[in-house]
Amino acid sequence: MPAVRSTAYLINPSSPNAEVYAEAAMEAARAQGIAVHVLKVSTEQEIDSAFATLVKLGAGGLIVPNEPFIDSQRNRIVALAAQYEIPAIYGTRDYVVAGGSLSYVASIPDSYRQAGIYVGRILKGEKPAELPVMQPTRFELVINLKTSKALGLNVPQTLLAIADEVIE
Repeated sequence: MPAVRSTAYLINPSSPNAEVYAEAAMEAARAQGIAVHVLKVSTEQEIDSAFATLVKLGAGGLIVPNEPFIDSQRNRIVALAAQYEIPAIYGTRDYVVAGGSLSYVASIPDSYRQAGIYVGRILKGEKPAELPVMQPTRFELVINLKTSKALGLNVPQTLLAIADEVIE
């Protein structure tokens, strides 16, 4: 969506990482010349209000992070995104299976594999404080083609070709 100049980002203000994630999203968006409107949600009513607000702000997209309260509202969020015709990127593939447009997230199985490597190293006697920080090395892109078409999005063939999963 190269024409989008403004997007919204949902956060649960009671989540301990909310501000860090929101700041990282804003920094990444600024680098691309995109404005990010952070919308705080911690109740069902605030989710409904957030969608009305993002439309008033003219946001061309929505970023939905992986967060327990937000994840518990997955079906509501996906339904509201469809109702307001807002393309969204989600923090887990479960949203895409539920009808969301797409997700791009670190591979959970790969993250577990990395955690297992750490556990093995610790069990062999290495000190946890001396182990290097490991970052995700594998990411998964899941696209819901039916939803994307309903939103009027033209998903390039090159993107479909590199997707880990395409839901039709």
